[in-house]
Amino acid sequence: MTSVQSGSFWQHFQSYLDDEILIKKLLLSHDPDRRRLNSEMLLSAVENIVFHATASEDLVSDKPVNANFKSNISNIELIESPEPLMHTIYKIAHEMLCKSPGKEDLHTRTMASFDLLGSHRWGAKAALALAAFAISYGEFSLLMQLRPHIPLAVSIANFKQIPSNMSMLKPQMKALRSLSKTMVDLTKCIIEFEALPLVHVGPDMEDLAVIKPKIYVTAYWIIRSTLVCSFQIKSLMAMKPEQVHDSNITIAAWELLSLDNRLSSIYSHLRPQVDAFRRQTEAKMHQKLLSLFKKSHIDNQDVLQMLFALKDDLPLKDCSTQEKLGVSALKSKVVLLLISKPDLLPFEQLFFLVNQTYDHPHNDKTEGSYAIIWVPISFYEAWIDTEQKWFDFISNSMPCYLVRQPWSLNSAVVNFMKQEWNYGGEAIMVVLDSEGMITNLNALDMVFIWGSKAYPFSLSRENELWDGEKWKMQLITNEIHPILTQWVEEGRNICIYGSENLDWIREFNAKMKDIKDAGMQHEMIYVGKNNPGEHTKEILSIMNREIQSNLLSFTKIQLFWLRLESMRRSKSRLGNNANTDNVLAQVSALLDNNNDNGWAVYGKGLSTDIVRVEGDEIFRCLNLFRQWGENVGRLEFIDALRTVLEPPLVEGPCNHTQVVPYSEGLVQGNMVCQNCKRLMKKFTIYE
Repeated sequence: MTSVQSGSFWQHFQSYLDDEILIKKLLLSHDPDRRRLNSEMLLSAVENIVFHATASEDLVSDKPVNANFKSNISNIELIESPEPLMHTIYKIAHEMLCKSPGKEDLHTRTMASFDLLGSHRWGAKAALALAAFAISYGEFSLLMQLRPHIPLAVSIANFKQIPSNMSMLKPQMKALRSLSKTMVDLTKCIIEFEALPLVHVGPDMEDLAVIKPKIYVTAYWIIRSTLVCSFQIKSLMAMKPEQVHDSNITIAAWELLSLDNRLSSIYSHLRPQVDAFRRQTEAKMHQKLLSLFKKSHIDNQDVLQMLFALKDDLPLKDCSTQEKLGVSALKSKVVLLLISKPDLLPFEQLFFLVNQTYDHPHNDKTEGSYAIIWVPISFYEAWIDTEQKWFDFISNSMPCYLVRQPWSLNSAVVNFMKQEWNYGGEAIMVVLDSEGMITNLNALDMVFIWGSKAYPFSLSRENELWDGEKWKMQLITNEIHPILTQWVEEGRNICIYGSENLDWIREFNAKMKDIKDAGMQHEMIYVGKNNPGEHTKEILSIMNREIQSNLLSFTKIQLFWLRLESMRRSKSRLGNNANTDNVLAQVSALLDNNNDNGWAVYGKGLSTDIVRVEGDEIFRCLNLFRQWGENVGRLEFIDALRTVLEPPLVEGPCNHTQVVPYSEGLVQGNMVCQNCKRLMKKFTIYE
C-alpha cells in the first residue's frame, strides 16, 4: 500500500515539475502588445463551423443553415495589428499543415506556434489556433456533405484521394467531434477569465496565483490538440485505399480520445474555478459601481469608463458618421442612457423619439449639451442572429451614439442595470449629469412629452415642468403635427374626437359641419381610440374618401396616445393621483374611455378652458345648437357650449370672484363662473 502511494506521489510531483518547466517556456514566448482581438466573436465563428461540420453522424445534411451573425469574419476586429486577421490565421494553418510531424516532435511544433502567437493574449492564441484548424476541418466536412449530391464534390474528393467508404472512419470522426467541442469549451473558459475586469476590482492574489498557471497550461494543450487534429484531417485527404483499415483508424481515434480525456479533465477543474472567480469578481464589481454612483466626481469619465470601456478604448459609435469614439467624447455632457432590447422601440416611438430630441425646435438651444447613448441588451443569455440584424439596421438609421459591440458588455454591468436601474426589458432612459451622477432613472416619458425642452432631463426638472403645466390644447397636442401646433398658437377653436364607430363618426362630422357652416369656425382632429389598430386604419381610409378633413396620419395618432400614456406614467411616478390632479384625471379619462359612441374634447389655443363630452351627451349638445349658439358672440365657442353642458345653477348675476392673470386677448373676452356656471362681470385691477 505504501509503495503504491509513494509511486502516485512521485507521479504527481513529476507532473508538477513538468508543468513548471512548461509554464516558464510558455511565458518566455508570451509578449503581448497593444493588438486586441475580439476572441469571443472569433470563437463563436469557430463554434459555428464545428457545429455544422458535426451536425450529422453521416456527414450529410439536407437542412438549410442560417449562419449566426458572429460567424461573419468581417464583424471580427483585430485592433492595432500590423496584419489582417485572416493573414494571421493562414500563417497558423501553414504551421499546422505544411510541416511534417516526422521532422519535429509535437511539443516542439506546439512551442513554435506559441512563438508565432506571442503578441496575443492567451484566449486569442487558443481562438486563432482553433480558427486555423476549423478551416481545414470545415472544408473537409463540407466536401463530405456535398459529395453525395454534387458531381464537382465527387471530382475534388477523388482528386484529393479521400476514401469513398467513409463508414470505416466513424470512430475517428466521432473522436474528432468530441475533441473539437472540448477545445471550444476550454477556450471559452480562458476568454471568460481574461474578460473579467480584474484591474478594476482588486482580485484575491492567492486565487489569481492558482488559476493563472492553469490558464497557460490549458492554452498549451488546446493548441497542441489542434495540431494533432489538423494533421489527421490532412492525412485523411492523402490516404491511399490500402491504408484504410481498422488498425490505422483505431490508432488515430485512440490518439484523439486520449487528448479529449486529458482536456476534459482539465475542463472539469478549470470551469468551476473560472465560474467562482467570475462570481467573486462580479460581486466586487457590483459593489464598486454602487460606490461609484454614490461619490461625487469632477466629470463623468470614471463612471462612463467603468460602464463601457473595460475592454475597449473606443466602445462607442456615432451613428451619423460611423466614427468610433471613446468616452472622452462625452465629457461635460449630460448623458442619456437609452437601455432597451436590440429592436429598441416600435417604429412610431422611435420616430417620435428622434423628432422630440434631434429634430425638436428647442434643440437649437441645447445642442451639444447632452448626448443619447443607445445601450441594447439581449433578451437572451447570448445574442441571437435576429437581434444582431435589428441592431445593424437601427444603428445605421439612428442619429445618436451607441455601444459598438453591446454583446461584449461586461456581465456585471448588465446585471447592475437590471438590478439597480430596474431594467426588465421595457426601454428606459437613465440620465447622468455632467459629473456622472444619476439624476433620473427613467426620463423617456419626459422626452416624449416635452422633447429637448426637458433638458437637463432630471427628476427635479420633471417636477418643474409639471408645475408650469395646465390641462390645455397645447399640452395635449404639443409637437405631434406642425400645423396643429400652429393652430394652437393662433388661438383657433379645436375639437379632438375619437371613436371606432363609423356611423357615429359620420353623424358627428355632419353636425359639426352644420355648426361650421353657420359661421362658427373650428378645426376637427380625429384620433381614434387608445391602442389604435387595423380598424383605425380602415376608418382613416374611409374618412379620407368621404370627409377629407382629418389632419393626422395613423402614425401621428399613435404618437398622440403615446404622449398621453407618457403623461399618465410621469404623473403617477411622481406620486400624483387622479383624485387630486386634474391633468392626470383628464388624461386617464381619455386613455380608459371604451365608449363606442365616441367622445370629444373642445378647446381654444392656449386657454385652459377645455370641455370634454362623451357618448350621447355630445349629440344632445349639438342638437341644441340654436340655443347655445346665440351665446357664441358674447362667450366664445367653449363657454357657449358649456352653458348647455353645465347650465347656471341659479338665476341672476354671479356673486363669485376670480382673479385671472392678464393675457393678450382676454380684455375683449368673457368668462363663465366655474361655481355657478353664470356669466361673470369683468373688472380690471392695476397693481
